[in-house]
Amino acid sequence: MDKANALGEYLRARRDQVRPEEVGLIAGGRRRVAGLRREELALLAGISSDYYLRLEQGRDRRPSVQVLDALAEALRLDATATAHLHDLARPRPRRRGRPHAERVPAGIAQFLEQLPMPAYVCGKYMDVLAANPLARALSPNFTPGRNVLRQVFLDPGDRELHLDWDRATASVVGSLRATAGTDPEDPHLASLVGELSLRSERFRTLWARAEVGHRRDGTSHMRHPQVGELCLRRDKLDVTGTDGLRLVVYHAEPGSASAEALSLLGSIAATDARDGRA
Repeated sequence: MDKANALGEYLRARRDQVRPEEVGLIAGGRRRVAGLRREELALLAGISSDYYLRLEQGRDRRPSVQVLDALAEALRLDATATAHLHDLARPRPRRRGRPHAERVPAGIAQFLEQLPMPAYVCGKYMDVLAANPLARALSPNFTPGRNVLRQVFLDPGDRELHLDWDRATASVVGSLRATAGTDPEDPHLASLVGELSLRSERFRTLWARAEVGHRRDGTSHMRHPQVGELCLRRDKLDVTGTDGLRLVVYHAEPGSASAEALSLLGSIAATDARDGRA
């Protein structure tokens, strides 16, 4: 992550993702880039090539709202990605490091234990802070102290668990990009991105695409070693009064095979806990 020029990095990355033919340009001749050239993007956005070059190189960091919207339209960004572009041009006040330890409110921790479905609380950087027994039975990587992002890219067992691993990895990187937009110079975030970029080719590829998106809901398709295939709904809820904590809940369609499998998993987890194996 280019902490000094997050806006320019994002523009370059998104420019690489747009093919000339997708925006009505002729891609003939020898091209040094797979996506749009700088001058092509400037033309589509209605700005001068020199001004666009200054933006991408970080020599101009205060483009107008109109220029940002024109670039977003030329780059075919959706609403979430457009908002991210604006965030990068108008960064929030930066804080160095973590201002305080991330803690789960006592009421949320109690609520978590009472939920009859897998649920955990994660922090801003996707560290698992609390999880109920059924979440830990669903995946050991939902154990407090582990980082969801590291596990999904670096743990072979997590890849075996997620039958939709490609989609799952794209989703978590999109969410991380959204987090990065609020503070591109966050040293902890930069360290996490650097570590995963070195250790995971899949992460490097996804990060280079610069796709942004944080979905509050979705589905997860898993193959659990004890109960078989599970198609689960996944919902993420912000924990009010905290700095970015989220409650993640998995649940199945009532009466479905996945609901039966999840119920069986709950029974196994309860038996393991009673016998001291949890």
